Amino acid sequence: MAAQAEKLVQKAEELHHSRGELEIQSRMLQSVLDSMAEGLVVADERGKFIIWNPAASQILGLGSANIPSNEWAQHYGLYTEDMVTPFPVDQSPLANAIRGKSTSAQIFVRNSNRDQGIWIEASGGPLKDKSGTVRGGVIAFRDITRRKADECEIRKLNDELEMRVTQRTVQLEAANQELEAFTYTVSHDLRAPLRHIGGFSRMLIEDFGPGMPPEACHHLRRIEDGVRRMGLLIDELLNLARLGRHALEIQSAELNSLIDEVVALLQPDAEGRAVTWKIADLSPAQCDPVLIKQVFQNLIANALKFTRPRECAIIEIGDLQQEGERVLFVRDNGVGFNMKYKDKLFGVFQRLHRNEDFEGTGIGLATVQLIIRKHGGRVWAESEVDKGTTFWFTLADAGQSVDADADPKIFTNKHASAGA
Repeated sequence: MAAQAEKLVQKAEELHHSRGELEIQSRMLQSVLDSMAEGLVVADERGKFIIWNPAASQILGLGSANIPSNEWAQHYGLYTEDMVTPFPVDQSPLANAIRGKSTSAQIFVRNSNRDQGIWIEASGGPLKDKSGTVRGGVIAFRDITRRKADECEIRKLNDELEMRVTQRTVQLEAANQELEAFTYTVSHDLRAPLRHIGGFSRMLIEDFGPGMPPEACHHLRRIEDGVRRMGLLIDELLNLARLGRHALEIQSAELNSLIDEVVALLQPDAEGRAVTWKIADLSPAQCDPVLIKQVFQNLIANALKFTRPRECAIIEIGDLQQEGERVLFVRDNGVGFNMKYKDKLFGVFQRLHRNEDFEGTGIGLATVQLIIRKHGGRVWAESEVDKGTTFWFTLADAGQSVDADADPKIFTNKHASAGA
């Protein structure tokens, strides 16, 4: 009897100790539930609520109620995203959790205990015992009213922005069409009086040239030179207007082939000069080959022109990667320019050198910028007086560059004369 009594006392102490630990764990669990910002609700397999933390009551405006699951939507004021239709019980995350499914949903809550409706985001999952049998479900939810309002405001702003962009695009297209029509009309209207000036100046020279004073002949020749220059400017303006209307025909283009064609076309400008070409092995680019050929032609022609004073001109064409973007360049060792005038570089009729020193219309670089912008890219220049110039440009979806350290193809102009 004494031994049995001792065992009973021992078991009583163990039970008391276990109860103490259980109470501690219960208090800890309650403390966790009380401190949670998210609502937490647990129901058994019959849908009876067995845990309902304070945050759940605060968010929903109502506490635990012993009601069947098909009355949850009506009692707590749960609605679908249209904020009118009662939330179907078969879509409820908690009801799905009791059936063994894990789901989530956004629910609108509106009931008499709340001053205004709120949005909650709820996620539910099944509650299982050690054997894996579903014994109920648990749902956690939080107030996302502020987030929904922000999303609504963002959508509203996006809609307004899209509308404004559409309006501005229409206005811009109309303005561009008007500008192109104006440029085209003016250019054509200028040709008639220009032809008259040129024709009459030639008649004067042919009919009265021998009897005219040398000074008068000089003035007439200057008039003819001005007419020719004006004709060239009109042609360049027309080309610029046509480019503005040109629809891009994007395809994979072999850049080296385009450059070879341009170098061959500009060979007369290099005739009798020592010109060293350094052309990298460029990978193909997605672009309009006709327009990009025009870009290279204008930039390479500029490089040839502004290296004319050099005993040996060096023109380098290549590409490299900058911050994950492919950048193509045309570099020369020519006369360069002062970078404080760089903002004027791509303007129509803007020139940084005197016509007496270097001929030009001031439209070539404006054409380059227009083409690059049509491709969704950027173009800029870096230069220093008497130390050469580098023109850089990018092309949207231009593809990947080859190794920037690869040796470029270097050759000297075949028609160069020593000491030129």
